[in-house]
This record gives sequence, structure tokens and C-alpha cells, in this order.
Amino acid sequence: MLLEDCQVTANIPAGDLARARKFYADTLGLEPVEENPGGLVYRTGGTDFFLYETQYAGQAGHTIAQLHVADVRPVVEELRNRGLTFEHYDLPGITWDGDVAAMGDMGHAAWFKDSEDNILCLDDRRTD
Repeated sequence: MLLEDCQVTANIPAGDLARARKFYADTLGLEPVEENPGGLVYRTGGTDFFLYETQYAGQAGHTIAQLHVADVRPVVEELRNRGLTFEHYDLPGITWDGDVAAMGDMGHAAWFKDSEDNILCLDDRRTD
């Protein structure tokens, strides 16, 4: 196939790039690996995402990126200690334990909004 070996970079919009950079650093503990005239490049777990300024930030109304972690619970606890508030959604087939959703064979998830009102998800999706 034409695209089966390509890498994908997520693009995350920011209404205020300086505010978003501060949130990603102070709350999520992430620093950009590159800064260019278009925005900021972050690298996590061998993948990249691009944070760029636009007036259309926070308008998606759905999860725009998922961060895959080994275990959602301790990450949620650490981020909550840093002041992050988690979102709760009424989704079929899931049960909640605090801010963590149990999704059967799909593992666990927790959703939050960044400083730009974008919805992001932490998950410990099982791949075995």
C-alpha cells in the first residue's frame, strides 16, 4: 500500500500558543523538541504532535488525540495533583471509578481538556 509505512503526526490547535505551551509544560510535563514559525513539535514515545496557533482551537467537540500509557490510574492521580480536572462522559458499556473509565477488553481511559479546550484522552489500551 501507498501509506502503510508512513508516520502520522497529530496537529493540535491552540488559540494562544504561549498559554498552551505553559499548560503542556506545567501540567503535562512536556517540552517541545522543536520550535518553528508554525508552532511547536512535541515527541512522546517515538511519536510527534504539532501544536499550532489558530482561531479554531477547541471547536472539535470530540477527542482529538489519545495518549497511550501503561496504566491510566497513576497518570490520572499525578495530573490531578498538578491541578488537571477530568471530564466524564455518558458512554455505553463503561463504568467509572472516580475519573477513570473501565472499558472492558479495551482497558481504561480518562478524558481531559487542555488549556485550549481540546479534548484529549489517556488510555491503557490492551494490545495482547
